Amino acid sequence: MEIHSVASYITAILTVLYVFVVFSFIRGWAKLSFYQPNKPALKTKVSILVAARNEAENIRKTLDDLCAQSYDKALTEIIFIDDHSTDDTAAIIGSYAAKGVKLIRLNEDRALNSYKKKAIQTAIGQSTGDLIITTDADCRMGKDWLKTIIAFYEEKDYKMISSPVAYFEEKSFFERAQALEFLYLIGLGASTIGNKKPSTCNGANLAYEKAAFYEVGGFKGIDDLASGDDELLLHKMAARYDNNIGFLKNEDAVVYTHAKETLGEFIQQRKRWASKSTRYKNKAIIVLGVAIWLFNVTILLNIAIGLFIGFYFKLALAQLLIKILVEFIFLYQVTGFAKRRELLVLLPILNLMHILYIVYIGVAGNSGKYNWKGRMVK
Repeated sequence: MEIHSVASYITAILTVLYVFVVFSFIRGWAKLSFYQPNKPALKTKVSILVAARNEAENIRKTLDDLCAQSYDKALTEIIFIDDHSTDDTAAIIGSYAAKGVKLIRLNEDRALNSYKKKAIQTAIGQSTGDLIITTDADCRMGKDWLKTIIAFYEEKDYKMISSPVAYFEEKSFFERAQALEFLYLIGLGASTIGNKKPSTCNGANLAYEKAAFYEVGGFKGIDDLASGDDELLLHKMAARYDNNIGFLKNEDAVVYTHAKETLGEFIQQRKRWASKSTRYKNKAIIVLGVAIWLFNVTILLNIAIGLFIGFYFKLALAQLLIKILVEFIFLYQVTGFAKRRELLVLLPILNLMHILYIVYIGVAGNSGKYNWKGRMVK
């Protein structure tokens, strides 16, 4: 068999597989119906947990949004955990005590690899709510955010609920490109839940029953990894409760955060996210991830060889066009939900950036350490 034929065969297999995967995302997203709350009386006691480290610049807005929630204050507990901040984070949180905000200060005198899991686990141990909701100290949310999540929980009775997260207030092309890529990731996670095969979620907008958290052993078995307080816990919940996981498709449930300003910050964040894949127990997710990584590798290889042999450049061009087309179909629905369809004009350029990023992060995210909140962790 000629080398051109072998290259075409491998390229075709990986491209067809990628198309199949993205169409499974399209199908999963379509299975998720838009949720409209219809429960007039809500009764769940909820604890909102926020781990914070050196967030003095942003944390007041998050505190104000949480204190302004329309849900019954008597059923709402807000707990912030200060993770050894060296700025005024703890003092700012403490100034909200009169509004019912509780402050826990981590006092670990030994080095940990996962301070965030320690913070969340400590807060859960001191919480009084039956439902735990986590978000981040630099996030914003509307006044009906909490009420919408509670209504969805009481109506659907899920053990864990993943809700949407989106970037906003972008100030550059780089940040807008991240906003589109991030919507792809959020849509991907939602679609796997829609397909009853949960694979990913975001801890900036995650809810789960406290009893279920303890039933699956909390973070035991994953507490040596810095990241994974969301995704790896999702996998434990899905395995224990037969995929009784929900995605809340409602715009009032969206939490907003900011894209990374610099390439260095972006790479560190994505390395942290990718590091979780080393602990996946579902081998099907690992195989799928490797296949998608190889698909992107073949595009780069075909482009590189195509500089000398035109046949390979045509292969790469065909892959790129197919990739852009199927992703456009998927993202048309996801960006429509987020009311950000104007971002779709960035898709062709984003694709080239995304290929380089996927190939690099696939290696870098699974080896070595990365910087998170001023600490080197792994």
